Amino acid sequence: MSLERFANQVGPWMRGTGPQSDIVISSRVRLARNVAEFPFMMRCNDIDRANLEASVSRRLREIPLLGECEYFNVSSLKPVDRQYLVERQLISRELADNNGARGVFVDRDESFSVMINEEDHLRLQVMRSGLDFEAAWDQINALDDAIDEKICYAFHPQYGYLTACPTNVGTGMRVSVMLHLPALVLTKQIEKVFRSLQKINLAVRGLYGEGSQAMGDFYQISNQLTLGKSEYELLKQVGDVVPVIISYERKARQFLLDGSREDLQRQVLKAYATLQRSGQISSEETMHLLSKVRLGINLELIQAIDIPTINRLFVHTQPAHLQKLRGSEMDTAQRNKARANYLHSQLEQPSGDSPLS
Repeated sequence: MSLERFANQVGPWMRGTGPQSDIVISSRVRLARNVAEFPFMMRCNDIDRANLEASVSRRLREIPLLGECEYFNVSSLKPVDRQYLVERQLISRELADNNGARGVFVDRDESFSVMINEEDHLRLQVMRSGLDFEAAWDQINALDDAIDEKICYAFHPQYGYLTACPTNVGTGMRVSVMLHLPALVLTKQIEKVFRSLQKINLAVRGLYGEGSQAMGDFYQISNQLTLGKSEYELLKQVGDVVPVIISYERKARQFLLDGSREDLQRQVLKAYATLQRSGQISSEETMHLLSKVRLGINLELIQAIDIPTINRLFVHTQPAHLQKLRGSEMDTAQRNKARANYLHSQLEQPSGDSPLS
């Protein structure tokens, strides 16, 4: 399997088939682990990093589940290929931008990946479509157990799993959910929701996690601390608050419908028309317009397109994906034109058809 093959498939988290998927794009559980026989990453030199990557990748290939995965040597990939994996949520920006030996195992269905030499020696992550923490936890727990049989983790009987960042010590677990919250943004309630989340030690981040900006009204919500909490408590902490946010978003959507249905529909149709007809368009503007259309689909204000297609366009119109689909590297101006052409091809309406039908 090659990176190019990924371009022609849609990961399960992008399919829009999971529970509450009109608002919840994906659920993710991530585990941070370190290998007892090697120094932490901040103390590793280039030789340590190379030895660690070689040793760990070899042992992980012996695990049947990972032996069926594709392994990418991230340090040897071109910048556009590393960004491509970031856009698909398969690696973090930190792994993409790091120096030295590093790699990632990627499940052929893109439901999980295992990063080597990120902030910690190992970062395991499982992603599910919609609100499905239970299935994500079951899968990553089985994966973690399988790796534990091959690798001795850095573990303290009192503190738990030892990690590079103190906030991850303990379970080493980060539970996160990606939400689409356009109505809370339009009704200017989003900051109030964020302040409430911060009071209960939940972090709010952009589309690509830590350090990223919100685009297309997508937000990642996750736990901030793991020390002193069990895996069950962390799953419950995030799992309990997500239905509340979903309820707020649904109420905001109904408020918009009740107060200005025709105006909202005009905004949705205008966004759709702009995506169809622009001669050039930036990634940021595309995300904003697709967000409007996605809201319109869920509120039955437009019926010319479905959610799986919109979810795919959110990813395929990102800079690295465009270049992989085109088969050549492009500068910003070229990407803006290519993005517009790609959107035209995907959103083309048969002559005379209305987007309302």
